[in-house]
Amino acid sequence: MIDATTTDIDVLVIGEALVDITTTGTEVVEMPGGGPANVALGLGRQGIAVALLTRLGPDARGSAITRHLERSGVWVLAESFGAGPTSTAHAHILDDGSARYEFSLDWTASRERLPVRPRTIHAGSVAAFLPPGDEVVLEQIDRLAPEIVTFDPNIRPALVGDLDRARVRFEEFARRSTVLKLSDEDAGFLYPGLDEAGVLSTIGGLGPRLVAITRGARGAVLAAEGRVVEVPGRRVVVADTIGAGDTFMASLVADYPALHDDDLTEQALRELAVRAVDAAAITVSRPGADLPWAAELSVAS
Repeated sequence: MIDATTTDIDVLVIGEALVDITTTGTEVVEMPGGGPANVALGLGRQGIAVALLTRLGPDARGSAITRHLERSGVWVLAESFGAGPTSTAHAHILDDGSARYEFSLDWTASRERLPVRPRTIHAGSVAAFLPPGDEVVLEQIDRLAPEIVTFDPNIRPALVGDLDRARVRFEEFARRSTVLKLSDEDAGFLYPGLDEAGVLSTIGGLGPRLVAITRGARGAVLAAEGRVVEVPGRRVVVADTIGAGDTFMASLVADYPALHDDDLTEQALRELAVRAVDAAAITVSRPGADLPWAAELSVAS
């Protein structure tokens, strides 16, 4: 039976939304952020029907995040709102443009039945590891049973705790995933004894059809069905790296559903990777997690 109150959407993103407090020298700027929220933002800006299940407080920061996302076409689900302050991440920008983070984060998620029927669910970041919400993310994925699951661990070592527990949780998500992206730093944390090829093989063996590892300025590598494709980074003047990985992930989430079962050719993988790298280059060229709009991506392609 079809529930008339349930809306079909392209993507449901489940994970944290927070305020990035960025310190560069003596300047302090607050901007909406959080890895999953950034992915939702990037998808909304590409015109994709996307909803976000997160956790926001009844405060000015929660309202600012909601307005920011809604202006880019993101449906922030009512189940996202609760008591307690909205979470924050304090990003200290270093001389090379990279960021060091300090978090004040409370991650819970609604167990309620949601008013959406998504083709894809994207999850990841702190929300995949931090209790009590991490279990709820898995429950929602299993309940909604989408056609595609995408995952980005976006590891924050100070928040995920014990390595063995983090790896177990990561692999629970990996077994449910169709597309999985992680950074070279994530790979080094989760599998310190493996080289890149070993990481790709290990994760691919857990079930994902497509595995990507980003290498920062050195580009990325994608692996699927025995094919491995490497693409270089783009030369840009870097404002900061906030949102770079989220932009890459949003590009994969947006592009993957158009591929059919027999379409993961070497050329298709290369095109996926190039578009994702180009999108991330736009984000790093300007301050904060200011992900590109569809028109900007058309120019870059």
